Amino acid sequence: MKRNIIREKSFEFALMSISIAKELHSKNEYILSKQIMRSGTSVGANVREATNTISKKDFIYKLNIAQKECDESMYWAELLKEAGYINESQFDNYCALASEQLKILKSIIITARKNLSLS
Repeated sequence: MKRNIIREKSFEFALMSISIAKELHSKNEYILSKQIMRSGTSVGANVREATNTISKKDFIYKLNIAQKECDESMYWAELLKEAGYINESQFDNYCALASEQLKILKSIIITARKNLSLS
C-alpha cells in the first residue's frame, strides 16, 4: 500500500493537539483546550474524508477545510503561547508540523485543481 504522508502528518498533528489539550486540562483551562483539540483533530478527519470522496470537487473542498482547520490550530497555539499556557518548544514543534501540513495540503489542492480543469 502506498504511503499517504498527509494522512500520517495529520494523525500526528491530532495526537499533538490532544496532548496539549490534556496538559491544558491539568491547568484547569477548558475552553482553549477544546478549541485546539477540535481544530487540531479536524485536520486529519477532513483529510480522511477527502480520501473517500466521490468527486474531485468534493476532494478539493474537504482538503480546503483541512487547510483552514490547520491554520486555525496555529492561531490557538499562538494564543496559548502568548498567554503562557504552552512553552516556546511546544509552540515551535506544533507550528512546525502545522506549517508542513499546510504546504502539503496547498500542493495537493493546486494539483487537484489543475487535474480538474484538464478533465
